[in-house]
Amino acid sequence: MQRSLEQWIEIKFCVKLEKSAAETIPILKKAFGVDCLSDRQIFRWHKALAEGREDVNYKNRAGRPSTSSSDDNVKRVRDLLNTDRRLSVRLISETRDITKTIVHEIVSEALGMRKVF
Repeated sequence: MQRSLEQWIEIKFCVKLEKSAAETIPILKKAFGVDCLSDRQIFRWHKALAEGREDVNYKNRAGRPSTSSSDDNVKRVRDLLNTDRRLSVRLISETRDITKTIVHEIVSEALGMRKVF
């Protein structure tokens, strides 16, 4: 991560000097050698910085937030499992109208349950 940050700063410096991405690549390769980013990544970062991006970290993306494994759904699954621990993930998914993958995630990660023979 430290190397990436150093290279981000170096690319930012080259953008401020109005160097093209093609001119930036040999500079980075000389400075970082085998630890240098790929040409493609240098081009991506150069473009992002030239367009005004200032932060190394990615911005939050637009879209629907994951709410399926919310506290409410965890409680609903826990309550159902407390009535009958032999219920399958598929059956819980159908009765609670939550996808099977989310039910499996809730059961295994949030509730810490696993199948025991």
